[in-house]
Amino acid sequence: MKIAVFSTKSYDQEFFENANRTNEHELTFIKPRLTSETWILANGFPAVCAFVNDILNKECLERLAAGGTKLIALRCAGYNNVDLEAASQLGIDVVRVPAYSPYSVAEHTVALIMSLNRKIHRSYARVREGNFSLDGLLGFDLHGKTIGIVGTGKIGVAFGKIMHGFGCKLLGYDPNPHSELSAEGMQYVTVPELFSSSDVVSLHCPLTPATRHLVNQESIPLLKKGAMLINTSRGSVIDTKAVIPALKSGQIGSLGIDVYEEEADYFFEDLSDQAIADDTLARLLTFPNVIVTGHQAFFTTEAMSAIATITLQNISEWEKTGRSINLVGS
Repeated sequence: MKIAVFSTKSYDQEFFENANRTNEHELTFIKPRLTSETWILANGFPAVCAFVNDILNKECLERLAAGGTKLIALRCAGYNNVDLEAASQLGIDVVRVPAYSPYSVAEHTVALIMSLNRKIHRSYARVREGNFSLDGLLGFDLHGKTIGIVGTGKIGVAFGKIMHGFGCKLLGYDPNPHSELSAEGMQYVTVPELFSSSDVVSLHCPLTPATRHLVNQESIPLLKKGAMLINTSRGSVIDTKAVIPALKSGQIGSLGIDVYEEEADYFFEDLSDQAIADDTLARLLTFPNVIVTGHQAFFTTEAMSAIATITLQNISEWEKTGRSINLVGS
């Protein structure tokens, strides 16, 4: 099948070409993001492969459908960037990769926690300049601390098991609780209780109307004073503008984010020779107790290989049967 693969980097091409040796699809790699302006690059392709920051709104989908596209293959777990109602009306199916390597995101979450707590980012910069002072680098023992996990799917479970290994107490919130962390002593509580009781709050929930700006001006005061906030889920789970004053006041003690609600124009690109026009993102980058990574939590060899393999398997299955086990909405 002819597939237009949008938002591709050299590493995407490498992993997809390797995975395609057993699928033999006709892959065309396209660097720009997929939007209602760039859709023409997919004209005549029955399948389009899209990534997290591609914008598949109604206008884009209408144009894709007019150009012959019948399948959107997302190479990610989330699908909040797709107008599913419009896709259904247009007869376009949507498939995704629901799980590739929960360990990749869970381990990156731990890396953010450890770096913020022990000030690794600051220590690294100091030592390279010959400054071996310990002033300002004081951390805390994670052992015995309470970790609040919002969203206990595969990633949340993997993260919880790691933190249990550190000797942490686990609190969780999920509309559909899982029992897998019960052996680690996970206690499910309400969001307000989780916020007020946790030394570290880590977000692992999908972006839905219920979770959009879950962390906002009203909920931030519920956080334990000085708590660490980590987000490796979706950027819009946090109202970033509301976080700025909380960081200034110390209500939020430190912040680690791998996602940002306005990341589409910045993440995955080298903008080192440009000024950042987004004032909120630019302000975040000035805080010594904030670490921002560019949506790299998923970026491991194992995860990239699984993403490419499952994406192409989804397409092959759909091509043969008109269905897929990973069809969104099935």
